[in-house]
Amino acid sequence: MEWLTEFGAIAAMQGFNGLSVFCVLLLMALGLAIIFGQMGVINMAHGEFLTVGAYTTYLVSVLTLKYMPELQPYYFFVAIVLSFVIAGALGWLAEWALISKLYQRPLDTLLATWGLSLVMQQAFRSIFGAREVSASMPDWLMGSFNPTDAIDIPRNGLFVMAVTLLLTAAIFFLLYRSRWGLQVRATVQNRVMSRAVGINTKKVDRMTFALGCGVAGVAGAAFTTIGSTGPTSGSLYIVDTFLVVVFGGAASLFGTIASAFSIAQTQSIAEFFISGSMAKVLTLSAVILILMLRPQGLFSIKVRK
Repeated sequence: MEWLTEFGAIAAMQGFNGLSVFCVLLLMALGLAIIFGQMGVINMAHGEFLTVGAYTTYLVSVLTLKYMPELQPYYFFVAIVLSFVIAGALGWLAEWALISKLYQRPLDTLLATWGLSLVMQQAFRSIFGAREVSASMPDWLMGSFNPTDAIDIPRNGLFVMAVTLLLTAAIFFLLYRSRWGLQVRATVQNRVMSRAVGINTKKVDRMTFALGCGVAGVAGAAFTTIGSTGPTSGSLYIVDTFLVVVFGGAASLFGTIASAFSIAQTQSIAEFFISGSMAKVLTLSAVILILMLRPQGLFSIKVRK
């Protein structure tokens, strides 16, 4: 029975590692679901807004250690807020300068945002260099929690989970319990009628895009707790993020959560038994099989065209 206990402990730790990946993937997917599901824009630069949040966290870490070391235990909270604000502001600017000219042209938005992602990656290389960097974590995020002698749960993972839960609840409230969320859902249901009743759909689109990019920025701040940051860090998540949104059903918040959890856990547990590449192949194959049976995703919603 000893082997069974060890296997259970390993499965629990792998499952928690999957929860850490799930948190970053969910935050990325929430931002993309808001943009893709609500606006129909294929944002290939979404991963770069994660990188913006990660580099923002790194800069706040460096500046705090250099000028205000006594505030180092608290800088991460400021970094999360700044990551959201800066990524959101850049998203607002991108929508105003680029995306607003390409609505109803999904392939053009795909090409334009792909070009934007390349420009942003080169900007990261020019500003921060090609080498990966890491933020200095506060002491209270280091170490682990031990519910049993055989299980170690990292504290940074618990913190990321708490941030993810709070942000997910805030987005749910914003979309389904606020006047602005009502305007967003009305625009999705019928854009022409929304304009007719006085909703400024251009403003709604701009704020929606900015919100989605801001959430990706928070994902970047969370990412710094589990990995180092480089110019292409965000692009590593973009395929999985699109997979989560399509698998869960565009414009479905609950579907995005369920899809991110399923994909992250499947991939994390499979990586323990087989290689990382084969785990991705297994996960992708399972998703494709399910989408063949249910092309609209797990939790699609009805939209009036």
